[in-house]
Amino acid sequence: MTTSNCIFCDISSGQDSGTVLETETDEFVIFKDIKPASQHHYLAVTKQHVPSLKFLDKSHQDLVTRLEEGLREFLKGRGVSSEDVLFGFHLPPFISVRHLHMHAIAPRSEMGFLSRLVFRPSSVWFKTADEARLYLAQKESLQSN
Repeated sequence: MTTSNCIFCDISSGQDSGTVLETETDEFVIFKDIKPASQHHYLAVTKQHVPSLKFLDKSHQDLVTRLEEGLREFLKGRGVSSEDVLFGFHLPPFISVRHLHMHAIAPRSEMGFLSRLVFRPSSVWFKTADEARLYLAQKESLQSN
């Protein structure tokens, strides 16, 4: 499902000819971020329109893992070591495009000062892949209480 006026829906469905898709699966596409925070900065964007991580639940932990693994494999194919990579999501209202997407940034150690703030793990605005899975697990348990 795509949503009108969503650039990531256009990109993931192949309707945006200006963006080069690096990898595509049944669930997501990978392409280069237009404002890279380091030498290698890619996004894994779901084909299904989901506004953000906040719209997911515990059943989506495997989706987070598949996005991360897809980005890891993609970077590995480009010769990028997985030792110095940051994988994660921004949370509303700190997202520029309201469509679920995971960032992969490498080398993490070469990020500038501002990028280190924007993509700071364990912050109110950014969650690593591991933190996202934990967030979804905790969200489920809070809702069931």
